[in-house]
Formats: sequence, C-alpha cells, structure tokens
Amino acid sequence: MKTAFFRFIAILLLVIPGILATYGFLAMKDAWFAQFGPPETDPHVLWGKFILGFICFAAGVAFIGGWIFFRDRKRNYVAPRFKAKRNK
Repeated sequence: MKTAFFRFIAILLLVIPGILATYGFLAMKDAWFAQFGPPETDPHVLWGKFILGFICFAAGVAFIGGWIFFRDRKRNYVAPRFKAKRNK
C-alpha cells in the first residue's frame, strides 16, 4: 500500500509540471493569434498573457527535463561529459 502511494505522488510530480507547460503553450498561442482576430477588434499581441505563458512553459519543460536528466545520470545513461565528477 505504501509503495502505491509513493508512486502516485511521483506521477503527480510529473503530471503537474506537464499541465503547467501545456497551459503555458496554449496561453502563448492564444496571445499570438489574438492579433489575427476579426477586423472590428484592435489587432495587438497580448504581451502579459504571452510572457506568463512563456514562464509557465519554460518552468514546466525545465522541471521535466531536469527530472529526466538526473534520472538518466543516476542510471548511467548519459554521455561522459555529463557524468558526475568523482573525487580522488
């Protein structure tokens, strides 16, 4: 029972940043394509929404990328230049 709970927590640790990155991507897309709306509206880019979306996207992707990198480093799947330095 305890193991299943910890695995569920680990899945949540990856799903939440994934949702954050997805929201960021969609916010950037919406902000960019708002300028191509109907001609009655004032065409402009929603810079606040775009920057918030970029921050969310970058944070989510960086967290997932770091998770994968350190997992692969622990399992010795990375190139020699990324391996942890050993003290002599």
